[in-house]
Amino acid sequence: MNYTNYFVLLSILILAGCNPHGKTELQPPNVIMILTDDQGWGDLSASGNTNLQTPNIDALGVEGARFENFYVSPVCSPTRAEVLTGRYHLRGGVYSTSAGGERLDLDETTIAEVFRTAGYATAAYGKWHNGMQYPYHPNGRGFDDYYGFCSGHWGDYFSPMLEHNGELVKGNGFIIDDFTDHGIAFMEAHAHEPFFLYLPFNTPHGPLQVPDRWWDEFKNKELAMRAKNQDDESLNFTRAALAMCENIDWNVGRLQEKIEELGIAENTIVLYFCDNGPNSWRWNGGMKGRKGSTDEGGVRSPLFMKWPGHIEEGRVIEEVAAAIDLLPTLAGLVGIDYTTQKALDGISLKSLLLDEDPSWEDRYIFNHWRGSVSVRNQRYRLDNNGALYDIENDRGQLHDVSASELEVHAQMLKAAEQFRDEVLTEIPAEDLRTFPLGHPDALYTQIPARDGRAHGNIRRSNHFPNCSFFTNWISLEDSITWDVEVVADGEFEVILYYTCPDGDQGSTFELSLGESILKGQITEAHDPPERGMENDRDPRRNSPVKDFKPLNMGSIQLTKGPAQLCLKALEIPGQTVMDVRLIMWKRKN
Repeated sequence: MNYTNYFVLLSILILAGCNPHGKTELQPPNVIMILTDDQGWGDLSASGNTNLQTPNIDALGVEGARFENFYVSPVCSPTRAEVLTGRYHLRGGVYSTSAGGERLDLDETTIAEVFRTAGYATAAYGKWHNGMQYPYHPNGRGFDDYYGFCSGHWGDYFSPMLEHNGELVKGNGFIIDDFTDHGIAFMEAHAHEPFFLYLPFNTPHGPLQVPDRWWDEFKNKELAMRAKNQDDESLNFTRAALAMCENIDWNVGRLQEKIEELGIAENTIVLYFCDNGPNSWRWNGGMKGRKGSTDEGGVRSPLFMKWPGHIEEGRVIEEVAAAIDLLPTLAGLVGIDYTTQKALDGISLKSLLLDEDPSWEDRYIFNHWRGSVSVRNQRYRLDNNGALYDIENDRGQLHDVSASELEVHAQMLKAAEQFRDEVLTEIPAEDLRTFPLGHPDALYTQIPARDGRAHGNIRRSNHFPNCSFFTNWISLEDSITWDVEVVADGEFEVILYYTCPDGDQGSTFELSLGESILKGQITEAHDPPERGMENDRDPRRNSPVKDFKPLNMGSIQLTKGPAQLCLKALEIPGQTVMDVRLIMWKRKN
């Protein structure tokens, strides 16, 4: 239903003497979509895991519907792309989790655009992971308000550097609590109009950090339920991840309490799911695989959906479904007639949720990562090696039945090959997309170290680039470059975020983009320690963080068009030039 049409209908009813209050079908329903990061299917007490308690999340399935066979991608950004578009991630240009490969093509229609066009207020608070620079940014993809970080992972979860609609800000407390606070404030501000709220939480993805309140319950806890192969499991890692899951549950409870307090429960759809399998070997129902795998354990996710008075309590849905189905399902549930530029891969699950005896046909769902393709229908899974498993009777994928199910095996092999031919071929041999800079609809453009290339001696602070910085800049031959495209002519204020040891200050450097050049000098030492690790409950794989200092380099005039952005030193009086985290561009005109 278009919200403008709703107001016309409401006015007619009032003029006719009708009382529309309480008729929830006239008020477009709100939608709250909660997505967690690296939480496996087994990381809930609703899945039978006695190692933790998640009563608030579980209640969504008890008081609403629970999908038993819901599938996502094996890793983060592909799942997010499929949720946003209703299409397999490769179709939208998402083939990686960093270095530009996580960006969702700009000609894709997102779920936020669908809802905003229908009159909904839209917001996202959390980890975006489908592009940073506008219009890849959430504000360019249909979200009125955004608070969080756009990279794939972050290095500190306690009051870290975040952004609010492009502007860098400091977070407030533990990151999931902070995102929930913003979600609650958004609901309060829009309680009397339809809203679409997306909460892509970034835990239990590492670094494994959680407040003492939750860690104290787990740090010495005996774990009754273990990974299939216990030798593969790190108990400390598992304890930390589960503590983070219980923190998520507490915040889901806070959201539910606010919904009740605002009196909008019967007009609000709440759904909860995860973006891939668990990020370590731990109990996951005996399924094969974990994060990164196209087997059951890597792609099966819980999906709970609650809508009081519409979705019956305790409904269990066995039919296979996937992240690609959420856009058509949610649009269908709230009555939005929508159009997208490209055909969807997903289908609406509305009849499974609302109809007493839905008619449903079997289908194929495809899972892909790094060339590995797996196919699922209602009963079977074909794995990447061509083995066939009867998942209804063998969720752990222990027995290959391809020899006894020749026709099914042949059909699924054909489907997998067709998917490879039609979808995998959309992966470009070389990603020619540049990073947009200075879009006229965005005040800020962030160009982080993550998206740059180091030359000479310069290296990243970590193998995983998402929240890394550049260091070891020791030579005039060293440089950092970014492939960018200035979207529109303009004058920009340039702020460089750096650190520099005492005694090394004094270096001069040059920032150039085409014929535009801006020179600067490090006049003040700023050498904070690497940190973040002090809050880790288990040793991290992610980059450490530092408190980088902003240096206002002044203003520069840029001309529309593609160019290489280059940062290089002109003079190095000390041992190093500086460490670089990001360059922020603020449009002045």
